[in-house]
Amino acid sequence: MVHYNGVNHLAMATGDMDKTIRFWRDLLGMRLVAGLGQPGYRHYFFQISDNDLIAFFEWPGVKPIKQKDHGTPVSGPYVFDHVSFGVETEEDLWSLKDRLAAANQWVSDVIDHGFIHSIYAFDPNGIAIEFSHNVEGIDVRKNPQMRDTAPTRFAKEGAEPLFEKWPEVKKPASKKEHVVYPGAGSELFHGKK
Repeated sequence: MVHYNGVNHLAMATGDMDKTIRFWRDLLGMRLVAGLGQPGYRHYFFQISDNDLIAFFEWPGVKPIKQKDHGTPVSGPYVFDHVSFGVETEEDLWSLKDRLAAANQWVSDVIDHGFIHSIYAFDPNGIAIEFSHNVEGIDVRKNPQMRDTAPTRFAKEGAEPLFEKWPEVKKPASKKEHVVYPGAGSELFHGKK
């Protein structure tokens, strides 16, 4: 079984990396830990936690998306609603709320979702972001909760993965086939093109 250790990175897009750096690094406090680029694009990574990063591609002509309330239904093609970042303490949540407000950024009230307390905001690219603190004594990771009054058929099967619902790997790649090819950024860290 694969053991996940978090979100390695979320990849977003921006048309203005400087505004993005000011917001994510200087306002939210996420370290800028890698920067790749060449004429026509940049790809920068900000550290969320010891295991998690958020990355931004900067391409000419990218415009901020239209802001919509987090979780508001949409129709038509759509792929992303918002991302929520966990914070260690309830005080961290209030501190972020104060920082966003002091920077004249829109920020919601603190909302009680039962298992988390959250605030909502937008980055300069219009990306909907949430910051959440787990409610003490309630851990849906340890004790999953299904409170949907009409859950989907597959949701009724429970929280645990049902690997048998997919084809079994009959011929795993051999060690000889484990070849890693250079990609964007490898020249900066390995001297390869």
